[in-house]
Amino acid sequence: MTNSTAYIESATHTESTTHTPSAGPVARVDFARAAPKVFKAVIGLDAAARAGLDPALVELIQIRASHLNGCAYCLHMHTNDARKAGESEDRLHMVAVWREARNFFTAKEQAALALTDAVTRVADAGVPDAVYAEAAAQFDETELAHVLGLIFTINTWNRIALSTGKVAGTDERQG
Repeated sequence: MTNSTAYIESATHTESTTHTPSAGPVARVDFARAAPKVFKAVIGLDAAARAGLDPALVELIQIRASHLNGCAYCLHMHTNDARKAGESEDRLHMVAVWREARNFFTAKEQAALALTDAVTRVADAGVPDAVYAEAAAQFDETELAHVLGLIFTINTWNRIALSTGKVAGTDERQG
């Protein structure tokens, strides 16, 4: 019997005869503590990316990417930040379905949301030329580079939060 066959038979036998209940969630690494230089570098990238962008647009991009990535921790944080910045509940509710609710968003915001969708789901179809062209028509070159940087950053934050088990409703920036 090969090692892989033994493993499969052992796993099958264990599952069918002696199920051990889970002891709860597995403890995850405290990324900021374990890799402070990397964490600080992401903070620096985030700050540099958002510089010069409209704060409302920043939050819309972060909310949309967090929706797409299923990151409840970041979604909670950024919807709260958007509310504090004066964003309306109507617009916050419409971010998830922005294509069907275009009247809630400016042309510039729609272009940023479409680019956020494409970059966040880059493995699905790349970034279509039409999406990129619309963003390039709405933003000057520097703004477009910052929007892209922000999309890269929120996708990184989402992956950090999801892989390290961050809990929605907590905000470690305040603690």
